[in-house]
Amino acid sequence: MSDLDSLTITLDDVRRALALGEAVGFDPVRALLRMSPHPRAVEPPPGVAARQAAVLLLLFPGDEGALHFPLTRRQEYPGVHSGQISLPGGRQEVGETYIQTALREAEEEVGVPASDVRVIGSLTPFYIPPSNFEIHPIVGAISYRPPWNLHAYEVAELIETPLGVLFDEALKGEEMMQRGDAAFRIHFYRLGEAKVWGATAAILGEFEARLRWVLGTERG
Repeated sequence: MSDLDSLTITLDDVRRALALGEAVGFDPVRALLRMSPHPRAVEPPPGVAARQAAVLLLLFPGDEGALHFPLTRRQEYPGVHSGQISLPGGRQEVGETYIQTALREAEEEVGVPASDVRVIGSLTPFYIPPSNFEIHPIVGAISYRPPWNLHAYEVAELIETPLGVLFDEALKGEEMMQRGDAAFRIHFYRLGEAKVWGATAAILGEFEARLRWVLGTERG
């Protein structure tokens, strides 16, 4: 663990973290790649028309007021992301903004009313080659712990995750993974028996790096 584990992370910290950019020396792409599978490009290859999607990193107060966020375990299905741990989200529909997509999908998947979510900002888009999706992460907050209503066809389990676990080095790991003829190294967060890797780990890794920058600079 680090000294950051004992800090109370506030929504003001989150706002400052999401506002970081090159003007203060913060590199969003480098932060995104910290927990990304390696090797991996952040953007689609030239000439590839990626499908667009958005996910919602939803912050809510836990039992003791500390910020939490939901992760979902996908149902098993014949597809590359079957059974994986992910943020609520999905494919963008015609005419939608990324924010609208993220809010709609979160309401459909886990029952969070879109009208109750206050959007704070966004993180760096991330390309997923196996499914040819470019994911746009939206960060939002809700003032209460939602009474989850899971979409039975899409969501097998919801995992309420304390934001502080992102700072626990004991919960991070890496290993080699084989998919067909391709071998690559993955980084993951360990939540009980579950491993959070791939695009979700990359997105959370950038969020963690932004918070570490703000907390370390302002309180270190």
